[in-house]
Amino acid sequence: MPEPNTPPAAADALAGQPIARVRRDGVEYVILGTAHVSRASVEAVHAIVRDETFDAIAVELCEPRFRSIKDPDALRNLDLFQVIRQRKVGLVAANLALGAFQRRIAEQFGIEPGAEMKAAIDEAESRGLPLWLIDREVGITLRRAIRSVGFVERMGLMAGLAGSLLSREEVEESEIEKLKQGDMLGSMFGEFAKESPPLYEALIAERDRYMSAHLREEAERATTPVARVLVVIGAGHMAGIERELVEQTEPPGPLQQRLAESPPPSPWPKIVGLAVFAAIAAAIALLFARGADFGTDALLVWVLGTGIGAALGALAGGGHPLSALAAFVVAPLKPFRPGVPSGAASAAVEVWLHRPRVADFDQLRDDVTHWTGWWKNRVSRTLLVFMFTNIGMMFGTWAAGLRIFGKLI
Repeated sequence: MPEPNTPPAAADALAGQPIARVRRDGVEYVILGTAHVSRASVEAVHAIVRDETFDAIAVELCEPRFRSIKDPDALRNLDLFQVIRQRKVGLVAANLALGAFQRRIAEQFGIEPGAEMKAAIDEAESRGLPLWLIDREVGITLRRAIRSVGFVERMGLMAGLAGSLLSREEVEESEIEKLKQGDMLGSMFGEFAKESPPLYEALIAERDRYMSAHLREEAERATTPVARVLVVIGAGHMAGIERELVEQTEPPGPLQQRLAESPPPSPWPKIVGLAVFAAIAAAIALLFARGADFGTDALLVWVLGTGIGAALGALAGGGHPLSALAAFVVAPLKPFRPGVPSGAASAAVEVWLHRPRVADFDQLRDDVTHWTGWWKNRVSRTLLVFMFTNIGMMFGTWAAGLRIFGKLI
């Protein structure tokens, strides 16, 4: 709620907006909860900065997201070859899908995604106030979320991202405004936690702890005294940050470092993959022991099964026939290059044949708001070729393996 002495204009803009005030270590944190695609949230940010005094403004952004807001053309610098080499295709695709969903909702109301964060940035710059970027890097959050759950929940998470692109239902603006009500948010995230506590922990609870620790650290290392800080965050984090600011006892530096670590990938997918390849290789060797014809036939099944599966995946991703050919040639060699995904070859050929133009990067955010745009845009299509080739290779491996084992019976 607004302070009693808040001027009428500000009181109108802040009416109904979730606001919490917390004191910690001599600093008052004024936490303004926002919806990321809400006009009212933008107006609230301007009103509270105009009518209250702050020594710093903190926003729910990490450095990459801050750069994307400040420089909308930053995608032009995306190096697809580097993305493929560093195996960040899934991460980039997930970021695009999340951004597309938010952008599609925002377009209904004529407001840019993250406009309330941009308003806070502009206010800090125009008033010469320090701007604190307190959120954990989105890539780390996604990695920790994905690696916190099993295969079935990972598939559910990906299906949810895909579903957000396929759905064209409009959302009422009144429903977005309701997301600021604490009870509704608590209920929503309570259900989320009930369905998948590890995902809730990585996506919400850990970030609450991280952002609270970051606020404390920024206040400690400020070169000038800081008495009041405006914290502009999504309303879903309000209760958690308010609680953490009151209850945290661990020093902020070590706490942030621990929460910012990228967890090591589970060894089991590699172990299972190597075991499958070893079993198939053993089966082929046994068939060769029965006779050269048996072994040659099994080897042909492996080459055709994995090659055709990967090639069909590349074509399903919208790849050029030569990209599919590259997938066909490389896929059967997977056991000899376990660290290199089959999609790397097909995606590299796709980039070489259809190098993205400046227009593709400029239109990327708009194109991916609809599922057909993923195949239309050369940048997103390359990501699809990479992912679909790997999926096709996976199905081809299992199909070929079952066929080969069947020959042993």
